[in-house]
Amino acid sequence: MTSRTTPTARQQRLGAELRKLREKAGMTAREAGALLGGNQARISNIETGRAPVSATMVRTLACNYECDDQALIDALAGMTGERKRGWWEEYRGVLPPGLLDLAELEHHATGLRIGHTVHIPGLLQTIDHARTVFQQVVPTLSPPEVEHRLSHRIKRQAVMYRDTPLAFTTVLHEAAIRMQFGGPGTARAQLQHLLHMSERDHVTIAVIPFASGAFPGSGQSVCYATGAVPQLDTVQLDQSHGSVLLDAEAQLTKYRTLLDRMESAALNPGASRDFIRNIARDL
Repeated sequence: MTSRTTPTARQQRLGAELRKLREKAGMTAREAGALLGGNQARISNIETGRAPVSATMVRTLACNYECDDQALIDALAGMTGERKRGWWEEYRGVLPPGLLDLAELEHHATGLRIGHTVHIPGLLQTIDHARTVFQQVVPTLSPPEVEHRLSHRIKRQAVMYRDTPLAFTTVLHEAAIRMQFGGPGTARAQLQHLLHMSERDHVTIAVIPFASGAFPGSGQSVCYATGAVPQLDTVQLDQSHGSVLLDAEAQLTKYRTLLDRMESAALNPGASRDFIRNIARDL
């Protein structure tokens, strides 16, 4: 099989999960390669995502590693065999790789839990709001670069409208609700869009008012993407230098707890909707 020079985050994750299974079995890469009639390099390339791997090969490796978690094996096998390029690949070389990895993560997730303190989540932003956000990026983006990011963001939002939309829960701080990106008119339209989306069955929006005071996670934005099985959950963090993906069990546990506490500090969805509506009315 032809090796990849730039494996995606999803391909790297598949390889990393296969490495975890091998290490849990107490087997070296050399020993695993020998079982396949290959060598250590072949296993290493699979585990770094550089070498494609079939569903049959995944099941063979899982058998060799004495893994009996059938749900995990099926989920890993399901991560192979994708022959069509995702829509985000058209932006490769145009946008930072982290944005492509985020789109791929959202596309394959079964659910998203998001916590934001200053920004509206990208999947809920209007075009005018998003354009204002991109115009504030440092270093400054050129007009064509802004338009590339806008089209990418709008295409990402398709996951919110597909036939089987993913479960989406977000906790927003009042600061994010009151920030007038693009002025009162743009801000009012953005809040109206939030209210409209909050009426969808699969969307839950909860607000933490200023009056709530301090709360866990107040200094960061978190996106928790639910995988086909818990072992394939992923946390995505926005940093000033780009997007970061985390998948270690301790990290997943930490951010699940953080989001649980953020959600417990927020108003319930109905009260949050009234809260947003009142702010929009004042604009």
